[in-house]
Amino acid sequence: MPRKGQRLKTRKPAAVKPPGPRTRVADPLASHPLTRYLHAHLDWMLTHNYSADTVRARRIALKRFVAWCAERSLDDPRAITKPILERYQRGLYYHRKADGKPLTLGSQLGCLAPVKTFFKWLARENHILYNPASEIELPRQPKRLPRTLLSVKDVEAILNEASHSSAQGLRDRAMLETLYSTGLRRMELPNLALYDVDLTRRLVFVREGKGRKDRVVPLGERAAAWLDKYLSEARPQLLAAPCEAFFLTDYGEPIEPAWLADKVKRYMEFAGIHKPGSCHLLRHACATHMLENGADIRYIQELLGHSDIGTTQIYTHVSIEKLQQIHAATHPARLTRTKQGAARDADADALLSSPASSMPGQALAAEAEQDDGEEGA
Repeated sequence: MPRKGQRLKTRKPAAVKPPGPRTRVADPLASHPLTRYLHAHLDWMLTHNYSADTVRARRIALKRFVAWCAERSLDDPRAITKPILERYQRGLYYHRKADGKPLTLGSQLGCLAPVKTFFKWLARENHILYNPASEIELPRQPKRLPRTLLSVKDVEAILNEASHSSAQGLRDRAMLETLYSTGLRRMELPNLALYDVDLTRRLVFVREGKGRKDRVVPLGERAAAWLDKYLSEARPQLLAAPCEAFFLTDYGEPIEPAWLADKVKRYMEFAGIHKPGSCHLLRHACATHMLENGADIRYIQELLGHSDIGTTQIYTHVSIEKLQQIHAATHPARLTRTKQGAARDADADALLSSPASSMPGQALAAEAEQDDGEEGA
């Protein structure tokens, strides 16, 4: 029986429509002269082992720049100068999206950084005599903290929403436990294979994470128990064909990052937590809770796979539990006194009100009277 107020989580698989033939849309920039340099640059990136995600992101940013140049009849890279690139930078700053909002600084940086790399490559390959983008100053990125943080109570509420009475719920509980225990990124969990998880030694091997870097992260005892239960009970029911992926969908296919984000967001709403974010919130919670319990920042850096310690140091600013304790214990503007202070005040009041406390005063008075009598004699 569901508990009071709980929303029932029923599986409703939708009919899978077979994909039809894709219709190719003609690229209006295919005949532009700058497009030839663009394709050559992307091919150079692939041959130098850049990741597919990096190449895809740079293709989108450079196609936007080529479209901007085509509107202004700029078809020769040698004719593009520093003032022209500064005009493009100002155009990004004053650009407004369909909802009327400007581009964020992160989006502006994502559009400008590939352009700087593109012209650097053009100069190195002798397509242009000098690099006009070498002195372009990119917008400064503000050092922002995570907008929302999950407490231990919030995380436990999310984990408990995944019912382990079905194969799907058992799989979801194992995924949530793994995200919280290891701090994996949304792109890293779907890439896990069966041979990447060592339950005996409680280790997870992350193959080609961000920046194509491998790392090994520890797996908590509770998460390892749920993964073992998932492998023995749930995965054989979900498996439709031989597959090396560790986590499978309801149809026996490897999970996708977008599918994983939707699942985590769904369980957050079931737990009554309506905060922006999904998978990355569990990653933030993993690092913050470990730091609050005394973990060294260097170990958290290795766990999260950060190449720069400065990226990991944001968690030292959001972990304020120790600061709250010191503030509550030492700041004078507090509502109630501490137990130690109250005990000291009670002891002082008892000492002043006790009969023994008047004895020193009486002794001094008797001694003074005795001195006066001696002087009169």
